[in-house]
Order: sequence, then C-alpha cells, then structure tokens
Amino acid sequence: MNIKFALITGASRGLGEFLARRFWEAGFSLYLAARSKSDLENLAKSLPERSGQQVLLMICDLADPSSVDELITRVNSFSSPLSVLVNNAALQGPIGPLWENDFSSWVRTMQVDLLAPVALCKAFVPVLHENGGGSIINLSGGGATGPRANFTAYATAKAGLVRFSETLAEESRSLDVRVNCIAPGAMQTAMLGEVLEKGVEAAGEREFAIAGKVFAEGGASMDRVADLALFLASDVSRGISGKLISAVWDDWQHWPEHLDELSASDAYTLRRIAGRDRGFTWGDK
Repeated sequence: MNIKFALITGASRGLGEFLARRFWEAGFSLYLAARSKSDLENLAKSLPERSGQQVLLMICDLADPSSVDELITRVNSFSSPLSVLVNNAALQGPIGPLWENDFSSWVRTMQVDLLAPVALCKAFVPVLHENGGGSIINLSGGGATGPRANFTAYATAKAGLVRFSETLAEESRSLDVRVNCIAPGAMQTAMLGEVLEKGVEAAGEREFAIAGKVFAEGGASMDRVADLALFLASDVSRGISGKLISAVWDDWQHWPEHLDELSASDAYTLRRIAGRDRGFTWGDK
C-alpha cells in the first residue's frame, strides 16, 4: 500500500492539531511542524498506531527564515515522498489601527502568515512534481476578501496568500501540482480568543462582537474544514486549482462534476469589482 505523506504546519494546537488527527485517520503519514516540542510529542503519542504510517516531528519557528530552511532540509532528507503541503500556521498579529501597531510585530506577522508559506511552496512544488503530483492547501482567513479594520497585518498577509496561490496554481498547472486556499470561517481557537483579550477598543465593535458570539454559541466546524482539506488532498479534486474555497458556504463536494466550467471561470477567486458590475452608468468607458 502506497502511504502518502502530508506536511502540516502549526500542528501543535487548534485547527492544525485537528487536521493532523484527521489526516492520520485518513491514512496519511505525517510531517508535523510547530514551535512547541512538548505539544507535538503529546500529539504524536496520542495518535493510534496504524500499520505502515509514520509521524515525524519538526520543531520550527516560521518567524525565523533560517528555521524554515532547516524544516525544508529535514523534510527533503527523508526518502518518503511528500504529497500534500498544508500551510496552516498563522499569527493574528497586532490588533488596532495601523499607526498604533508595533511595526516589528507587523513584519513578523507577514513572515509567518505569508513569506514562510511562500518559501515552503517554492521548496516543495518541484518535490511534489517529482513524486507524481500533489496538493498544496493554504489556509486563508478574515480580511482576504474584504477590508478588516484593525487587523491590517493579518488581512494583508492572507489577501497576499490567496493571490499568491492563484498565481502559483497557474505556474504549476503543467506539473500536476494543484494549489488552493481554504476559508475556514471563524472558529473557537486561541487566535480568535486574542480578539476578546485585546478588547473592543482595539479590535472594533464588529470584530469583538463576532468573536464573542463564536465563543458563546460555537463557530465554524473544524470537521468541515478537515473534510475540505482531505478532499483537496485526494485525487477526487484533480483539476481543481487556484480557488479560494469556503469550507462553510461552498458546495465543493460536487465541484468535480463541473470541472470544465470551473476551470474556465474566475469564480471563487479574488477579482476587482468594476462600476458596471454594480450597475453604475458613469464609472466605465
């Protein structure tokens, strides 16, 4: 049996830990990357033994480019072929108006949320191609598709990650490497908890209210996100690339039935809205 390897970043807690467990249940071997050695070790010990599957732990701080380079070197040192890259790790970054942000924290957010995933994609697209093709799954987030006041670092990084993914999907199409983004929706995670900790004055009334509602009533389903990630990691999704897919709202299970229409369309991508799209008679030539 050919067991595929998936690399998941930010795997020690929250959604990353949940994805690791679901990929393991689905039969994948795992490269798990995170900063906390103890949390990764506890996760690995809790995974039920499965014949032929392996879990390899990578201690990595994505805020440090040299640590990212070490992660790439370690993964490439193993003979087991990589089939799936899940760029899940992210920072919320500074919360509040840009002019009040600590700029070093702003830059660190860009490194973790955008530049590190780019570096991993750059390193592993050729590897995925050599291994017969594969899937890159980038986790998007709030602010990628519209303005998100008081979260400029996170929103800018995630918007950049989506457009990067669209562009890389075009570049890697002939290599049988598909690249997609998942919009997971607001979930009960430590990252969202930071919004409540910073308070309404820094986060703004809208963001504070959304976070409060998620923690009071429950947010998006991690199972739904994992289902989508496993769908994108499987051969069923071949032909789907360069899309930003909502785990919550999109009927992605049936997309393989419409591949020709989907691949020829700019649906589920970032695009400029012109005046004509909103019925303006004065804005366009």
